[in-house]
Amino acid sequence: MTATDSRPDAPPAGPPSGPPAGPPSGVPARVLPDGLPLLPEDPPRVGDFWLRTRLGANAAGYLYAASDETGRSAVVAMMTEGSADDAAARDRFVTAVDELPEEAVLAHNDTDDDDLALWVALGPIREDDGSSSATDERLIAERRGEEVLSAVLMDRVPQLGRFRGPDFRHHWENRRRPGLFRIWPLPWPAVLRPASRLALGLALLTMAIIMALAMFIAWLLFRNAPEIDPGPVIPTAPAPTTVTVTPTTPPPGTGSPTTSPTSPGSPVSPGSPSVPIPTGSPGGSSTPAPGDRF
Repeated sequence: MTATDSRPDAPPAGPPSGPPAGPPSGVPARVLPDGLPLLPEDPPRVGDFWLRTRLGANAAGYLYAASDETGRSAVVAMMTEGSADDAAARDRFVTAVDELPEEAVLAHNDTDDDDLALWVALGPIREDDGSSSATDERLIAERRGEEVLSAVLMDRVPQLGRFRGPDFRHHWENRRRPGLFRIWPLPWPAVLRPASRLALGLALLTMAIIMALAMFIAWLLFRNAPEIDPGPVIPTAPAPTTVTVTPTTPPPGTGSPTTSPTSPGSPVSPGSPSVPIPTGSPGGSSTPAPGDRF
């Protein structure tokens, strides 16, 4: 016979059971962030909602975690620069938003803003108190935002027939920057902390003091400066003077009017007497000039 261990406290054969070994006591567990930090190209605010982190992105748009001035949380879906310039993509975005439940759409911009990217704020999301309900509401809002952007991209449309030819691709898929946005009024005073506001005030006061000091130094340097002599006077040409000559008629009985010889081609006035000018000798013969002789 073979002796066997029949003790009731003997451990069973096989892999050990129980929870896996965790981190040592005193070391906090690693917490994954809910989203990625914003980039300089991301808008700081859309509508009444301040954007905090990025939750996701594709060629059609971006998902942001946001909150308004009252602390209400939301998920903002915003179109990219390329999709916002496509009229058909904008129509698909509006249609997808209209199909959502009315209580899920917290705010959106006007569809008539052709130069701006469309966005929608989805919720409601209660304050994160560590409960599963708050987490579920945030996940539902994220899922609705993904559905809106997928409707724009049309990546969930079922395939009809067999795949033939090249794959379909939108002409704007490479333009993945966030779309154009407008912020009014300017958001920067509201996001500053008290310390930042104090630093901004001190910076403005320092600039004002430097400008006043510069103006005072300039006044000290140039207050006793001699006056600049006036430049040379440039004489101007006198205006041309017009002299009008009026012909006079001699009184009767004083003699005949004076005549002057006229050239063969000069005109003769109608009222002046024509006096023939004799040429040559009285006998009619003329002596040729020495240069005309052969």
